[in-house]
Amino acid sequence: MALATTTASTSMATTAVFLPCRLPATAKTPRCSVLPYLPPQPRLSTAPSSPSLKHLSESRRFSLLQVRASEESSPPVDAGELFSDLKEKWDAVENKSTVIIYGGGAVVGVWLASIVVGAINSVPLLPKIMELVGLGYTGWFVYRYLLFKQSRKELATDIEALKKKIAGTE
Repeated sequence: MALATTTASTSMATTAVFLPCRLPATAKTPRCSVLPYLPPQPRLSTAPSSPSLKHLSESRRFSLLQVRASEESSPPVDAGELFSDLKEKWDAVENKSTVIIYGGGAVVGVWLASIVVGAINSVPLLPKIMELVGLGYTGWFVYRYLLFKQSRKELATDIEALKKKIAGTE
């Protein structure tokens, strides 16, 4: 008595046949298991069938890669230089304990915000309502600050004033 199992996937279909084994009276597991080897079936290709079209599409793809590689030429970042810049900036800070407290507070704030967002997300209808509130606020912000030239200038001056206030140059 044979048991046949068929498994289908997008790339190949295989059939495995399990043959019954006789169990000795003292053994708890079967001693034999026969699974025939089935070679993988070829995948269906969506590439052009003509060799010249295939070569053309490959050459076009490689030329795009070459253009992208030549356009993005940025100098490598030196880790030593990066650390020395960070060390200079850290040495320039006068009140290091305040910076550490603010940094720790920011990490705790992000952690708490993550917990609150997770709790809100678990309530069934609340995430969709919050998306609508966010969409409404975005629409209001665009209308209030970005739609007209005068309001864009007002937003730019508000941002500059905030930057000066944060930097302490005001």
